[in-house]
Amino acid sequence: MKKKFFSNLILLVSLNLLVKPFWIFGIDRTVQNVVGADAYGFYFSLFSFSLLLNILLDAGTTNYNNRVISRDPEKLSPWFSQLFLIRLLLAVVYGVVSFSLAFILGYSDKQLHLLVFLVLNQFLASLILFFRSNITGLHLFKTDSVLSIADRVLMILLVGIVLWGHVTGEPFRIEWYVYLQSVSYGIVAVVAFFLVLGRTVFFRPRLDKVFFLRIIRESFPFAMLTLLMALYYRVDSVMLERMLPDGARQAGIYAQAFRILDAFVMYAYLFSVILLPLFSRMIKENKPVAELLRFAFLLMMIPVLILGITTIIYRYPVMDLLYLKHTDVSANVLGLLMGALIFVSSGYLFGTLLTARGDVKLLSRLAAGGFLLNILMNAILIPRYHTIGAAFASLVTQAGIGVAQIIMVHKRFHITLSRMIPFRTYIFIALIIITGLIIYGSGMKPWIGFLVQTAIALFLAVLIKLIPLKQMLVILVSEEKE
Repeated sequence: MKKKFFSNLILLVSLNLLVKPFWIFGIDRTVQNVVGADAYGFYFSLFSFSLLLNILLDAGTTNYNNRVISRDPEKLSPWFSQLFLIRLLLAVVYGVVSFSLAFILGYSDKQLHLLVFLVLNQFLASLILFFRSNITGLHLFKTDSVLSIADRVLMILLVGIVLWGHVTGEPFRIEWYVYLQSVSYGIVAVVAFFLVLGRTVFFRPRLDKVFFLRIIRESFPFAMLTLLMALYYRVDSVMLERMLPDGARQAGIYAQAFRILDAFVMYAYLFSVILLPLFSRMIKENKPVAELLRFAFLLMMIPVLILGITTIIYRYPVMDLLYLKHTDVSANVLGLLMGALIFVSSGYLFGTLLTARGDVKLLSRLAAGGFLLNILMNAILIPRYHTIGAAFASLVTQAGIGVAQIIMVHKRFHITLSRMIPFRTYIFIALIIITGLIIYGSGMKPWIGFLVQTAIALFLAVLIKLIPLKQMLVILVSEEKE
């Protein structure tokens, strides 16, 4: 399994690193700088709102379907036929609930207009993820790797043309940004649908009440888990926009730092895409997961630690480089969110293993506790500390959940902490903090210092054998025995 995991991970990460950082820092960041913090904050809070109810589109069926198909590929045709229709019905529910809540919260006509397209985008994006869950369930990881970047490639082309091509006679508007995303998602959704359809023996969508109730009942724990995770990850910007007099601006300032967190989290998320079906099949076949867990931990967490800690040290130069306004405040937000990054990333490893085992109800209870803690801390801290309060609430919540998941893995799989997290990791963290502070205080130009610190940290990781280069080469050249 190591070879299958590692070889497909290289392709998936390589494609995403080629495309998504440019989308986040080249396109999305430029849009915010062009339209300003107020207009972007207006969009960002609505975008986060549309994500909070995203679970109604999914009802847990994506992760549940991935787990089922990876264990029994023969179920693809009947399950795809049934679930496709169920997803369309769920989309109607999502739309009705979203706009009902929007009216209750008192959103303006302008906000409701933009929300129509954001709701459409969430539906299309969710549909793409559902199609991809079938593809990864069949272990067609190369096909999924291409699909994972297809929508962003189209968005880069379309938004880039409008941003820099001078095709309009007026300044760029945030609404155009949303419209062009709709076009991109729509095209990729159609392509992904036909890719899955080509793998099925038959496609006969019909509403089977017994099957529908079974799916809803069995996927409900997955739905609750996804909902609660989305709530404590995304609710900060919505609360900022709703609770403060200048809420749109505060949400925009928060978005400047949150964008970087989202970019770095992408790397960890890619691991979960491959690990969930692999862990599921290994657990079903009673194969030990400790070695794959440790290998994935080193490949995931060492780069995350390097990027997270280095960015904390260089947070002011980073924000000054990327943005035109509000950089002092957003730099401090960034420092707190980079602390949260470490625990969010660990969740994509340990939480994925627990999901593959079927411990979804336990994870949901943990996520519910995290959500309540996050809401309480935001309600207390946002009125007084604004964006800093929201970021601190996020850090505390993610830290609590991350540590709890590690403890749960230890109890469920009887894997010692030293096998999951080598002691050398703690030495490594201390070393990169010390070297980073020395380089930062040396007077070296910030961007050069950032690169030098990253290079030194990578060297240290190899030196103390946290990046297993020899093992990686052996895996790549060996024959797959699975």
